[in-house]
Amino acid sequence: MRAIIQRVSSASVQIEGKIKGQIQTGLLVLLGIENEDTIKDMEWLVKKIIQLRIFSDEEGKMNLSIQDINGDILLISQFTLFASTKKGNRPSFIRSAKPEIANPLYEQFIIETEKVLGKKIQTGIFGADMQVALVNDGPVTIHIDSKQPE
Repeated sequence: MRAIIQRVSSASVQIEGKIKGQIQTGLLVLLGIENEDTIKDMEWLVKKIIQLRIFSDEEGKMNLSIQDINGDILLISQFTLFASTKKGNRPSFIRSAKPEIANPLYEQFIIETEKVLGKKIQTGIFGADMQVALVNDGPVTIHIDSKQPE
């Protein structure tokens, strides 16, 4: 399971011209799910994201988590995070999980994130054509992969 986490001062997702999800200060999380991902990957990644200290404290140091600042999360499914560009110029998405595997894990990711964060999160719609807008604060962008924990 792979996530691109962006610290934002605002973010939103539109589907067919209508806003589906919108947040102010918080995290935009782009989530990719691959064939071998399990509930363990999901639980580890949720905990890592919630505990990630990338918000500034009163001294301006990145020392606070999303919970510490009572921030919000906008979660977007994105199968292209597992694109392979090794051969040719057209990306291959063979590592990306098929919808029948990825969608249940995505839905469980939402439930687990809300449970650990202690409040509802905003989301896109799995598999939809979405337009995502954001103001990256910093900019701060972090890549986390459950198969390569650091």
